[in-house]
Amino acid sequence: MDPVIPVRKATSSTPPLLKTAKRLVAISLASTLLTSCNATVVSPHPVPPNPRWLTYPGGQGPGAGKHIVLIAADQEYRSEQSLPMLARTLSAHHGFHCTVLFSVNDEGLVDPTKKIRWEDKAVIHDIPGIEHLREADLLILFSRLITLPDEQLAPIHDYLDSGKPVIGLRTANHGFIDFKYEVDGRKVHFGDDVLGGSFRGHHGRWHQDSTRGLLVEENRNHPILTGVSDIWGPSDVYRTYEEGGGLPAGCVPLVMGQPLMSRNHDDPPNEDLVALPVAWAKTWIGQAGRSARVFHSTMGSARDFESAGLRRLLFNACYWCLEMEAQVRGDSSVEILGDYSPLASGFNYAELGVVPHKPAYYR
Repeated sequence: MDPVIPVRKATSSTPPLLKTAKRLVAISLASTLLTSCNATVVSPHPVPPNPRWLTYPGGQGPGAGKHIVLIAADQEYRSEQSLPMLARTLSAHHGFHCTVLFSVNDEGLVDPTKKIRWEDKAVIHDIPGIEHLREADLLILFSRLITLPDEQLAPIHDYLDSGKPVIGLRTANHGFIDFKYEVDGRKVHFGDDVLGGSFRGHHGRWHQDSTRGLLVEENRNHPILTGVSDIWGPSDVYRTYEEGGGLPAGCVPLVMGQPLMSRNHDDPPNEDLVALPVAWAKTWIGQAGRSARVFHSTMGSARDFESAGLRRLLFNACYWCLEMEAQVRGDSSVEILGDYSPLASGFNYAELGVVPHKPAYYR
């Protein structure tokens, strides 16, 4: 069965809102930097520009000619802010073409406040441009409990059958309600089966603890861990398997998450809680019998990605997933382009300043 996940309201202090003028300057600067970095376009972007999504043409770099589609469709961890930042960084510094798709409301606005089916049985989510998964070489998914119409599920099912790689971030392991996908007549649970684990509870205090990433020493030579150090984020650790269990066979643990006593980088560990896996690699075989590389990180809130160590982990995973591990460099740039001041995680939208926006707002 799919895990039963309570819908709760988080409490958090109100962060300062960006002033309009500051944001316009930051967007202009990021656009200028991106244009400068990608002055030489090696190949045309495979997805046409459209106000319903964001495209970032790649330039020179190891990823030149490869296309990454990133889907931002969660309600809690501000993926609508983090994925555009990651896309423009992957494009500018590494040469990948990137496309960011969003879950939007009936007005076409990116809307993290939209309800899920457990709250409103009539809810259907909408991700314009999802058909462009057919042009993707890699999917980075950050969804949470979304319900898609059959015509939008079909491109995801086709992608999972294609043998192309998948990266799932944080709530992607409970990313769908009513997924409707089978392999050899057996229902596929996206979290457990594709990603290697599904949300089974907060290992510690929800929206009160933070996480220190500890590299798994026995797998320290895995390409995804090249140059990675000092992973920390203000989100808590997820448990993805039952008490007393472990990761499924075939999963290669890369990072363990140690819960800390509070939400500061240098807080001491909670000695009552053991570290649990927060990042691993595996493979997935879909209906067509093709093997695909998979990476899953249960860290990944927008503020988690202020950690250069976590960004490097993700960027290395992109190369590994694309079978480009020979191109992984421990000194490659993971520097953020432009302003990145993500809002805090949570469901208390008014307090946090979370409101619907046009996709262009996040460029």
